[in-house]
Amino acid sequence: MAVRILSSLRSVSSSSASPSTGLYCRWVRSISRIGASAAAEAEPVTPPVQVDYSQLLIDGKFVDAASGKTFPSFDPRTGEVIANVAEGDSEDVNRAVSAARKAFDEGPWPKMTAYERSRILFRFADLLEKHNDEVAAIEAWDSGKPYEQAANVEIPMVVRVFRYYAGWADKIHGLTIPADGQHHVQTLHEPIGVTGQIVPWNFPLLIYSWKVAPALACGNTVVLKTAEQTPLSALYVSKLLLEVGLPPGVLNIISGFGPTAGAALCSHTNVDKVAFTGSTDTGKIVLGLSAQSNLKPVTLELGGKSPFIVCSDADIDVAVEAAHSALFFNQGQCCCAGSRTFVHESIYDEFVEKSKARALKRVVGDPFRRGVEQGPQIDSLQFEKILKYIRSGIEDGAKLESGGERFGSKGYYIKPTVFSNVQAIIYTLNNDNMLIAKDEIFGPVQTILKFRDIEEVVQRANSTSYGLAAGVFTKSIDTANTLMRALRVGTVWINCYDVFDAAIPFGGYKMSGQGRVRGMYGLSSYLQVKAVVNPLKNPAWL
Repeated sequence: MAVRILSSLRSVSSSSASPSTGLYCRWVRSISRIGASAAAEAEPVTPPVQVDYSQLLIDGKFVDAASGKTFPSFDPRTGEVIANVAEGDSEDVNRAVSAARKAFDEGPWPKMTAYERSRILFRFADLLEKHNDEVAAIEAWDSGKPYEQAANVEIPMVVRVFRYYAGWADKIHGLTIPADGQHHVQTLHEPIGVTGQIVPWNFPLLIYSWKVAPALACGNTVVLKTAEQTPLSALYVSKLLLEVGLPPGVLNIISGFGPTAGAALCSHTNVDKVAFTGSTDTGKIVLGLSAQSNLKPVTLELGGKSPFIVCSDADIDVAVEAAHSALFFNQGQCCCAGSRTFVHESIYDEFVEKSKARALKRVVGDPFRRGVEQGPQIDSLQFEKILKYIRSGIEDGAKLESGGERFGSKGYYIKPTVFSNVQAIIYTLNNDNMLIAKDEIFGPVQTILKFRDIEEVVQRANSTSYGLAAGVFTKSIDTANTLMRALRVGTVWINCYDVFDAAIPFGGYKMSGQGRVRGMYGLSSYLQVKAVVNPLKNPAWL
């Protein structure tokens, strides 16, 4: 069943399957007396969880970094340290890759029956579901995303992704191919080997599942580097995988920084494949290092500047709410955010006024308070970057309709910001070049642009180096069919947005990446195809 990220989040219920939920509900009731709109100014809520794992996971054991170094993981609500985490570098990557190589070449995982692998993945999904609340709390604490979003949408989807790929594990097979002449021809779909994976900070566990689940289902081993901003949740859930019987060395987790641990992983000649999610600029580095070392294949899920197109016949109220959520979801820190809202000129003014009103109603505050829609940005660097873009929009002549400044006095909160009168760059016409219209801001900043007709909006929507996703709101099937084919993006949502499902492939055109994650398409990058040809003597048939 598809998960619509933008749908209303269900309330936390004491009837949840998690054994910790009852305690959590009592905790929620104790802190929900303070209004959510005042949450950023109130004292931060103490999360109902503790950090138990902060070391590296190598060969089935939690160990310190070889250097003994640690680095702090910060609480975005306050800037204070949550935990000091082991800082992996090239020596730790070497240890992890050696463990993964041994587990693949000599260990039981790739030699295990596919059915046995699937059973382990199913058991993990069941166990993760039981730990939903504490995992969600760690995710919210480390990243600043609303707890309700993590608990009711993201962690359940992680569970769903693992169950989806657990179901695929014993259904991966090759083909028997008829060929000219007296030969038996077949293909084998084999695991690729040791896979290096690098996940981002905006959806740490969700993208962990998009990478780890298909890799393990295919029989590979994994060395995964977490984002330095959000290292905690991956360590916790990986411990659960060990508990359900994942053999040592099959999954290894390295916390560290890109120039050290990340570069060592991409450059390692004993790594057979790399999967990366992050910025386009870093993706280029990952691709270069992987090519220069052993020409390993790479899948990339990178940035975006996705158009959200509202046609003249759209239901304005529905489109306003969908466009709001498409941009502001996860504090605007989403690679496929609908960050260029194109609205037909006949309904533009009404759309702007309603979008402004919706942004002013958005509840910003401590992500652990009930009803909060928007938490803090991930860190001070992202916070300052977003404010710089807001200033540039004002300086370039866009009209600031709402927000545009810090929310509260503590943490990295920004008021939901809406700009109208935004001019998009059109390369062929050399029009105005507003940074907020062409750069990936990765924050709660909605830019609303006006268009006249379909031909114009197609040209402007495609006039970008990105091509990750798009939204189209129209009542005309002909308009929808025209736009779904004309837009050069990997996903087109029609009269909806951010509908994700374990079975729906996701990836981009142009500089938004290469390859696909999720669904059956997500398996192909973790498999090698081998052709096997045998001569036939006196065959009864060909």
